[in-house]
Amino acid sequence: MSTSVAVTFVLIVLARITDVTLDTLRTAAIIQGRRVFAAILGFFEAVIYVCAVAKVLLNLDHPIYALAYGLGYGLGTFLGITIEQRLAFGLQVVSLFTRKGAELAKDLISAGYRAAQVQGHIRDGEASILYVEVPRKQTRKLISEAAAIDGTCFCVVNDVRAAGFANRSVNPKLSRQRKELSPNLSH
Repeated sequence: MSTSVAVTFVLIVLARITDVTLDTLRTAAIIQGRRVFAAILGFFEAVIYVCAVAKVLLNLDHPIYALAYGLGYGLGTFLGITIEQRLAFGLQVVSLFTRKGAELAKDLISAGYRAAQVQGHIRDGEASILYVEVPRKQTRKLISEAAAIDGTCFCVVNDVRAAGFANRSVNPKLSRQRKELSPNLSH
């Protein structure tokens, strides 16, 4: 393999890693409703993609470029997911199903979490569901803290696309305070 082919191989791998990573981040941005950010990522992703695919298709006499294309795609997927999980934009609602509802709610609220408790009846007795709003970056920490209090609690995690009050005119002061605390919720 010549130096030119080896360098082109590496450049195709790097281009695909970059464009697939951007695609993964763009997809997450779309799901979260971040339109402008998704559009910017999409522009750069498309430009890089066109350059990489053109190099492969214009040089079919070097089948190793197709291998570089696939390798870059796989590595880009891995890197994109890793970066997205580290950035962890957005909010989540963690539903904690527990038999120690009052104790868990008290401890979580005193730790600074926003939590709502719903009491219920199950076949074996009483149970509570705690709904806790948390930034995605803190979800694992919340689950660990809940498990330390009730090792048998069951957790369900849901992403929050939009949050706010259903009728903002009911309490405009509260609505303004909420918006000041979480300015990213309006987009």
